[in-house]
Amino acid sequence: MSNNRVQAIQKAQEAHKQNIQRSLEHRLQVARAKGDDKLIRQLEAEMTYFA
Repeated sequence: MSNNRVQAIQKAQEAHKQNIQRSLEHRLQVARAKGDDKLIRQLEAEMTYFA
């Protein structure tokens, strides 16, 4: 693979990871605002997995 293609793939992977983390953070804020302890624990576990 060409170097440009490898860099493009790596950049896309990083952007995807950042989008997942941003989504999880937002969902966690909403769950905390609602006081949904079960969802909070689940989302915190997901954040650990993607960290």
